[in-house]
Amino acid sequence: MVLVMTVHPGFGGQKFMASELPKVAELRKRYPELNIEVDGGLGPGTIDQAADAGANVIVAGSAVFGAKDPSEVIAKLRQAVDTKMAVLDFLVTPYTIPVALVIFFVVPYFTSNTTLRDIPGPIAARFTRLWLLLQARQGKRYLSVDDAHKTYGKFVRIQPDHVSIADDSAIQVVYGHGNGFLKSDYYDAFVSIQRGLFNTRDRAEHTRKRKTISHTFSAKSIGQFEQYMHGNLDLFVRQWDTLSNNAHGQYAKIDCLHWFNYLAFDIIGDLAFGTPFGMLEKGKDITEIRKTPDAPITYAPAVEVLNRRGEVSGTLGCLPQLKPYAKYLPDPFFSQGLAAVENLAGIAVARVSQRLESKQDVERVDLLARLMEGKDESGAKLGRAELTAEALTQLIAGSDTTSNTSCAILYWICKTPGVLAKLQKELDDAIPVGVDVPTFNMVKDLKYLNNVIQETLRIHSTSSLGLPRVVPPGGAEVCGRFFPAYTVLSVPAYTIHHSKEIWGEDADEFVPDRWDNLTERQKNSFIPFSYGPRSCVGRNVAEMELALIVSTTFRRYEFDLYQDKLETREGFLRKPLECMVGIKKRANV
Repeated sequence: MVLVMTVHPGFGGQKFMASELPKVAELRKRYPELNIEVDGGLGPGTIDQAADAGANVIVAGSAVFGAKDPSEVIAKLRQAVDTKMAVLDFLVTPYTIPVALVIFFVVPYFTSNTTLRDIPGPIAARFTRLWLLLQARQGKRYLSVDDAHKTYGKFVRIQPDHVSIADDSAIQVVYGHGNGFLKSDYYDAFVSIQRGLFNTRDRAEHTRKRKTISHTFSAKSIGQFEQYMHGNLDLFVRQWDTLSNNAHGQYAKIDCLHWFNYLAFDIIGDLAFGTPFGMLEKGKDITEIRKTPDAPITYAPAVEVLNRRGEVSGTLGCLPQLKPYAKYLPDPFFSQGLAAVENLAGIAVARVSQRLESKQDVERVDLLARLMEGKDESGAKLGRAELTAEALTQLIAGSDTTSNTSCAILYWICKTPGVLAKLQKELDDAIPVGVDVPTFNMVKDLKYLNNVIQETLRIHSTSSLGLPRVVPPGGAEVCGRFFPAYTVLSVPAYTIHHSKEIWGEDADEFVPDRWDNLTERQKNSFIPFSYGPRSCVGRNVAEMELALIVSTTFRRYEFDLYQDKLETREGFLRKPLECMVGIKKRANV
């Protein structure tokens, strides 16, 4: 390197005199490798300051020229600069990134979370959140965590500060009332318009929201919602009858997942926004969106948007600090997913705006009407943004959860010998001839129908991952082990629902009859709607909707299953990729 020395007038309180020019010439001759300039314009400073700044231009004035022998000073300058440049040279070598990664991931492992160090888990998961993020990105988080428990046991460290507990006795402690566990920062990745009931982490705010919204799902309200489910099921039946009739006595081949998506979206559109999305009528996935209430209307595929949103949010939830920068990542999964988040919010904005601007149906009783009526303890109603956020929450919670489960129910019924015939006999006995869509009162107490639905919720586990909760101040003891405050804990629903210790050796088989004689432990281990104060507030609506969909579908049609395995992918929810079946209208209806 070249050491540049700049001689400044006034450096060190001394003026540079013309009489010192011979000394400059002497220094240039003595140190030809140095570039010595007079008044380089760099300003005054000290040798140490210049060296500490890592400059390759060193300012030297009286420190050199005031010395009887400047060689010692120049040697010091050289040493300082050489040291700085050695560091700089190292930083641009191939070792830079590996060393930086070691410092970033390994050092915290030895300096924090020391009480978790003995808990086993995938090696990468002990050092970084990226291991779990990668599993989520691949759509198989629930399987990776389940496999980890099979390898490592009850306690598995799936992130540096996150322990998964495959023990049903942990459910009450982690998710139960009054235990002080709050939702983790995982839920920050799901915030779009503003925080809703689902992704609110603050306890007081959640209590306020739940009080404002809970009346929406009262028994009286739910009874009034049934009429909207019936209207959409009537259209669903007409469309499937047309498909069946066009097959001229043969099975009409369809992907039933598409139709269950159309049905679920139209029902929740009717309930949450006052009118269906029109998917059943069109036979395709399309709906209106608006970026803001005053923005022009555009169109997007709502089911695809919802799927992308769930996948990207479920992935970024593993490292929510990445969310602001995710759109710049080279993987289009992230940029497309974040665009889907905006589009999904746009769907809610468009539908709420349409409802608020409409002067019709002022007496209509549905989810949005109930949300608009809701008041907190102070008597305050939801503002427009909060109303839209809560309507969006209902759209998400009431659409693909229902369609995914309906699809899985059809698959497992058709896959398992004897189930379809037994279910159809029960439905034939309970539903009068000539009734296309039964009422809830006709089917709500049908034992085998409920068994089939419950068994599908167990074996398919639409909500399959362990919902993360933060240990409160003071720590907590779970399954005989103490966890310090702010540790993240979760109980993986899929693993619990498939535990042979809990459900028996046939845990991986579809056995509706097991629900006739459940043990107390099995009842407490069944968590398809989560558990405790943060459990699904719309559970009763979901159960009614599933009962009506299943009873209508299997009372009216015969099925031929065209695939052996139900392939799934997990975002926030576990959803089938397709379910190809043949449908044919039954002869006796």
